[in-house]
Amino acid sequence: MKIKKFFAIFVYICFFTALFAEDLTARFIATQAAKKDSVEESVEYLKTQIAKINIPAEKRAAYVFLASLQEQLSLFDDAQKSYAKAAGIAAGNAEGMPEKTNEQIVLDAIRCTLSCGDYEKADSYLNSAVRNSKNQVVQEYIKLYTQWSALCKADTVEQIAEPVAVLDAYSKVDSMRHVQPAILLTLWYVTGDKKYSEKIIEKFPSSIESSIVKGDAQLLPTPFWFFVPKSGEAEQGTGSFSVADEPEKNLPQTSDKKETVFTKWQLGLFKTENNAKLLADEVKSKGFDSFITTEKRASGTTYYIVLVNEDKSGNTAERLRSAGYDCYAVE
Repeated sequence: MKIKKFFAIFVYICFFTALFAEDLTARFIATQAAKKDSVEESVEYLKTQIAKINIPAEKRAAYVFLASLQEQLSLFDDAQKSYAKAAGIAAGNAEGMPEKTNEQIVLDAIRCTLSCGDYEKADSYLNSAVRNSKNQVVQEYIKLYTQWSALCKADTVEQIAEPVAVLDAYSKVDSMRHVQPAILLTLWYVTGDKKYSEKIIEKFPSSIESSIVKGDAQLLPTPFWFFVPKSGEAEQGTGSFSVADEPEKNLPQTSDKKETVFTKWQLGLFKTENNAKLLADEVKSKGFDSFITTEKRASGTTYYIVLVNEDKSGNTAERLRSAGYDCYAVE
């Protein structure tokens, strides 16, 4: 009797455990993840919860959400793996989560592999079933990412000539209208030709690409953007948000200045020490005081961060950007 009773209790527990796992949704764990104190904690929480989801559509949506956070943290290799897992699940969209087709998820994976500088894996994704997509927008991104991959493979300025010519042709046709801002930004960045930045501001004034060329935003420091050979230096604007308020009349003026003094500027964050060293050495050869530090993320991955010390002139950031290096301040 005792054995039968124990077995009945065991079956009862297993039944309700399975029932709970089946009811666990992507929306629920995404909501709980958002309550964590940091994005890193959210990522670790999602990893533990996804394994408990049994419904394919919910698991797929959860992987997409996890990948988006990993991409936000510049964990591009982890992000592409999560996107790939999501794309490999034959299911539809989950209720209460962003809707995405598997083709769109594969494109997300390609973007992340290119951000890692891994053009071989990007090409493998590009040559998968997504290549046969009937969706016009998907086809536009495939063509764009194919040329990004070609740029990623280039070691010399001569080797970027062909993808630049193809992208220039794409920038003039209506059949590539959905990705034109990205095309123009790429052309501006690798050639330094102002006609491309002017076209971005004129045709797509509200785009993130327009913010970048104006100087209101910075390109994410990734291996793809740092190591693509450039035939010219793209000059960003000084920003459109830094307009000083006009002092009110009849109010006493003070000589106090609000100054934020930054001592270091971050140029890049890499998973490979050699890539970080290449950038640090290149920057040092141009007269900057560069060095490398490391940071271990909650995932266990160690990142190599390229930093430059501020010098006595106080205009290191301007000099870095004039030399073609995107940077942002760290305290």
